[in-house]
Order: sequence, then C-alpha cells, then structure tokens
Amino acid sequence: MKRTWFLTGTDTNIGKTIVSSVMLIKAKKHGFYTAGYKPISTGCIKTKKGLRNLDALLLKKYSIIKFPYNTINPFAFYDSEPPHILSQKNKINITFKKISNELYNIQKKANWIIIEGVGGWYTPISPILKFSDWVKKENIPIILVIGLKLGCINHAILTNQAILKSGLIFSGWIANCISNKNKYVLDYINTLKKYIYAPFLGKVPYIKNIKNLSKISANIHLPK
Repeated sequence: MKRTWFLTGTDTNIGKTIVSSVMLIKAKKHGFYTAGYKPISTGCIKTKKGLRNLDALLLKKYSIIKFPYNTINPFAFYDSEPPHILSQKNKINITFKKISNELYNIQKKANWIIIEGVGGWYTPISPILKFSDWVKKENIPIILVIGLKLGCINHAILTNQAILKSGLIFSGWIANCISNKNKYVLDYINTLKKYIYAPFLGKVPYIKNIKNLSKISANIHLPK
C-alpha cells in the first residue's frame, strides 16, 4: 500500500520541513520505506551540481529510499519569492505533469511518502493555477502544520475551512513550536482543537539544532 500525504502550512517559515523530517523518522521506525518529496522550492543555493534547496536536502537525508536530487525537487529557484512569479521571470513552466510523473517515480520504490508544499495551501504556481489544484487532481490526503505564533489561530481556521471545502481527506494537524519564548503553547493548542476538524497528531517542540530531530520523533503520531 502506498501511503502518501501532502503537507501544507498556515504560512511560510512555520517549520514544514522540520515536521516533514520528524514524520519521516517516525515512519522509518515503523518499518516503512520512506521518501520525502519537495516538488517546488525557492531560495536555493548555487552549487557545482546546480541549484540545491536546503529543505529538499533535509528531506533526502531522512528518507530511506534515496532518489536523484532532480526527482525529489524537480522545480528549484534561486530567489526567495512566490513560485508563480519566479517561474515567469525565469521562463520555467511549472507543470502538473512533471510534478505527477516524479511522484509516480517515487511511489515505485517508496511506500510512505510525504510531499512538502511551498508556502500555504493556496500558494499560486502559475498565473491561473495553485498548488492545491494539483493536490486535488491527485486526490492526496492533507496534513496541516500550524506554526504557533500570534495570528496562527486565524490562519489555521481559514486553512481548515479551505481544506474541508476541497473535499480531500484532512488526515490531521501538527502544532510546531517555532519559538522557545511562547508561554501560551497549551492555550494555543487547546483553542485550535476546538476549531480544526481533523485529528491532532501532536506537537513538535522548539528545535534550535536540527541535529536533534531524531530525538523528538516520538512526540507525534503518524496519520491513519
């Protein structure tokens, strides 16, 4: 059975990659052949092998099945701007076909796959298409990451409504502590539980050093 999820967030820079990596670690412990997939990335670095995205590299590090970089990150852009703008500026057409084909290649070898989105649920990838349109086309269940910060409750409620409206399976949500100075973490979570109509999969604590990821994987549950 191929278990595949699309992981989105309430915003950008709320820890989607950290959560994705933790979930890959957790799935590995359950015996799955795991793979992380980052179809679109921005803010890449230039290397001798071409553009590389640090988030995609982290997903590759924690995946059991190793794929060529261009498979796990087929669309990579240097600047840190919205992908639909960068695709037009660089004359690179982001296509559903390419994203789907690479996913199918990954599914041939991996049986537990996390697909990390870019930005939030409604991030545009072209003048007329959003990333969520591709997810609906492929009928992929959703996991939502909520970065605990001021304003996240409103963003989470709106994203929750948008996911439910899509008709896709909402497999669960994860609270990510993006600061070690937030003393109201439990209050945030308890409030979110009242408004998010999906299972609460757990909380990821604040992580200062990503080398500690393997030590916190027990704090979350895998989606069913």
